[in-house]
Amino acid sequence: MRILVADDHDLVRETIASFLANSDGIALVETAATLDEALVAVQGEYVFDLILLDYNMPGMNGLNGLARMKEAAGKVPVSILSGTASPAVAQAAIEAGAMGFVPKTLGSKSMVSAVKFMAMGEVYAPFDFMQKAQEKTVGNLTERETAVLQGLCEGKSNKEIARDLDLQEVTIKLHVKTLSRKLEARNRTHAAMIAKERCLV
Repeated sequence: MRILVADDHDLVRETIASFLANSDGIALVETAATLDEALVAVQGEYVFDLILLDYNMPGMNGLNGLARMKEAAGKVPVSILSGTASPAVAQAAIEAGAMGFVPKTLGSKSMVSAVKFMAMGEVYAPFDFMQKAQEKTVGNLTERETAVLQGLCEGKSNKEIARDLDLQEVTIKLHVKTLSRKLEARNRTHAAMIAKERCLV
């Protein structure tokens, strides 16, 4: 089994690569620090069984990076790796064709099991993590509105949120208007403040 791990944080990348390299059944682990490096790697001599992409590394631009890698990798399964993305983003990634979503907080044994699971063609998303998507859709917000609210809390523009969620900018504006009304927020900044106070994201 050959795995490609792409992450811009040296320590995280090397730690995950070490977990995998020392596991039975995994013969090779290649690493990359950016999406461009990962795209070059998939054109190299090895055919990978799974590609792990950090959601926030250079070149990703949200789920656009997933789409670029899927096109370059052909039938090779591609999964998203993140330490900060919300359950709503994880769900959006899977809906966009990711083979799974792996939180960086996952223990070493669980991560190895998840990687092998996805390499065999099964979609992986940790149940406890994904359940948070339901827990956090409070204030009568839909899952999509919660994902938009997450973007507001991260200080992102409508254009950036639209890119992350693979939606039109005008759709994001509508979501912001609706969630602001539901939260009784005066504006997007106020909505983000309310979200943080209520631990909605």
